[in-house]
Amino acid sequence: MNGTHNPDWLVYILECADATLYTGITNDLEQRIAAHNAGSGARYTRSRLPVSVVYTEDAADRGAALRREASIKRLTARQKRELIGK
Repeated sequence: MNGTHNPDWLVYILECADATLYTGITNDLEQRIAAHNAGSGARYTRSRLPVSVVYTEDAADRGAALRREASIKRLTARQKRELIGK
């Protein structure tokens, strides 16, 4: 590939309509949130629409984003709320 670079990856947390939290990664947040709200983002969020972004965190690359996503998913709901400031 000529002149390409790694896209910027980030970890995000969504708050669903039922006040639950969903954590994911993306390199295009706007497109990913639109997919979630259209019902094609993740099975978990499909029945909990609409969703809104409550937290984002930059990652160096896809691998780093996946590792951070996994660490956030291991947190308790209370710890996640503390992370997002709620």
